[in-house]
Amino acid sequence: MLRALTTAASGMVAQETHIDVIAHNMANVGTTGFRRLRSEFQDLLYTTLRAPGGRLGTGAAVPTGLEIGGGTRVAATTLTTMPGTMSTTGNPLDLAIEGAGFFGIRRPDGEVVFTRAGNFSVDADGRLVTSDGLPLDPEMVIPQGATSIGITADGTVSVTMPGAAASQEIGRLNLTTFMNPGGLLPIGRNLYRQTDASGPPLIAMPGEEGLGTIAQGMLEGSNVEVVTEMIDLIASQRAYETNHRVIQAADEMLRVATER
Repeated sequence: MLRALTTAASGMVAQETHIDVIAHNMANVGTTGFRRLRSEFQDLLYTTLRAPGGRLGTGAAVPTGLEIGGGTRVAATTLTTMPGTMSTTGNPLDLAIEGAGFFGIRRPDGEVVFTRAGNFSVDADGRLVTSDGLPLDPEMVIPQGATSIGITADGTVSVTMPGAAASQEIGRLNLTTFMNPGGLLPIGRNLYRQTDASGPPLIAMPGEEGLGTIAQGMLEGSNVEVVTEMIDLIASQRAYETNHRVIQAADEMLRVATER
């Protein structure tokens, strides 16, 4: 009977964690470039009372075993890589990636991290930076006084200077991908860090090596689907309630057994 209590309790703990993940997804439904997390469940160890293929007293082998499971747990939260919805902003410094890839961002300590959020600005030095002031890697510097900025699908950056009849190219943007993007580590502020699970970064120009292209004047929103999260929330709540009822039933059976 105690096994039922601990097994159901593990289910309640797992559903609590799952609801925490859903709450995080829902809270970031409006976050630019956010990637939804998905809970991955795993069953716990089994108690084997009779192994499959074991021998009976008659010498016959049993076709099936007798195992009692120990419950469940959340084994991982997987980063989903499906694209988010695109919205047009008209801001020439807003960039969306149509397809695979991440922008490289350099932190003050020199570490390069990655993001899908393309809401960039220009700092006092003319560098394209994130909303936290972190520059692209490699840096892209816009000349002072530029009257217009153009960024093509392949990442070519051009500017028009006062008095110039035509625009001039000043560089190209890179994109980065990974063998396993789901293995990236979210560190907050729309940033992700590479891990051993993600593999090393693969850097190339937009549109090459399987990378997506760049859309200027657009932003990619979160890939969270509110309807899907609500369905998962309802299912998780029902599973939590069911496990709670199992504990109540086991407790009642213990009470009856101890009264006799």
